[in-house]
Amino acid sequence: MSTSPPLPSYGAGALADLSSSLLATFGLPGETNVLGLPELPRACVLLIDGLGWELLRAHPEQAPYLSSLAGRPLTAGFPATTVTSLGSLSTAKAPGGHGLFGYQVAIPGAGRLLNCLRWDDTTDPVAFQPHSTVYERANAAGVAASYVASGSYVKTGFNRAITRGARYRPADSLGQLVAQAEYALRDGDRAHVTVYHADLDSTGHLYGAGSTAWRHQLRFVDDLAQRVAEVLPPGTGLYVTADHGMVNPTERVDVDVLTELRAGVALLGGEARARHVYSAPGAADDVLATWREVLGDRAWVYPRDEAVAAGWFGPVDPELLPRIGDVLAVPHADLAIVASKAEPLESTMVGMHGSMVPAEQLVPLLTVTS
Repeated sequence: MSTSPPLPSYGAGALADLSSSLLATFGLPGETNVLGLPELPRACVLLIDGLGWELLRAHPEQAPYLSSLAGRPLTAGFPATTVTSLGSLSTAKAPGGHGLFGYQVAIPGAGRLLNCLRWDDTTDPVAFQPHSTVYERANAAGVAASYVASGSYVKTGFNRAITRGARYRPADSLGQLVAQAEYALRDGDRAHVTVYHADLDSTGHLYGAGSTAWRHQLRFVDDLAQRVAEVLPPGTGLYVTADHGMVNPTERVDVDVLTELRAGVALLGGEARARHVYSAPGAADDVLATWREVLGDRAWVYPRDEAVAAGWFGPVDPELLPRIGDVLAVPHADLAIVASKAEPLESTMVGMHGSMVPAEQLVPLLTVTS
């Protein structure tokens, strides 16, 4: 095994701490401003899906405005993926608290996976993620809470799991995002607004992080951030952040070709850079040994109890443990663990994320105050 993975900075500098710190600035009891954010009556979180800290620093020419802002990196949490990170931002809890452990996770006792982005009608989002959201808590304290994002997400199960309590303001263009952010920030004397934009991530998946298309998209993102900053009402803090970074792995291990990796495996969850491997009864030790042998020193391959004890997910609610794979396989080298038959679309992606390496784990926290 290679060296142990660098752990997310839960409680000191992770995405969940951004939300907890913001709630603390509004005076909510039980929250701690560990990031030292200023006490202002309005806060706007601009979340750019896929804008990793290292990617931003590597492309200042495409992001002159963002690169001019003071900031620091945060850690996304494990796995470094949209479902988990938005869960942390929306609950102010580490993954072990909210239980949204990745793109695809097992539904305990059901013998099947839940695709958390696509969801399904048989899984109740409120039961699966029952914790109060930051928007519910803000509203209860008299802070108007809004969520600005594409209208296509409004009726999804994932949206119900993470944005309860927010006034959802649909916005399907960059101009609409800016306008809706401005309206939301002027809603009452105090406001907590999240603005979510997904196109940089989708461009990276299709063409690769740092590709020509990605760099052009970053320029639009930079313009979006500047325009949001220009419409901030007085007394607003703008916090530009992301849910994960991205890499372009060139080597593939295909579990639908290397059939030994399917032996003893009941379900294969997660995604190519952060796999949950759910074993058949009694097969966990054999699965662990096989995956370690095949992947070698290209991935961190840990049994669930060791990964949990090491703090990969932060403190884990015991009731949520069965959602985590019996074996976790997390590439740290130039490698993706794909499943070409079971996941044909995901297996052809160029850009990927999920691991605990800095390129995927570190996200920016850039601040503007008005």
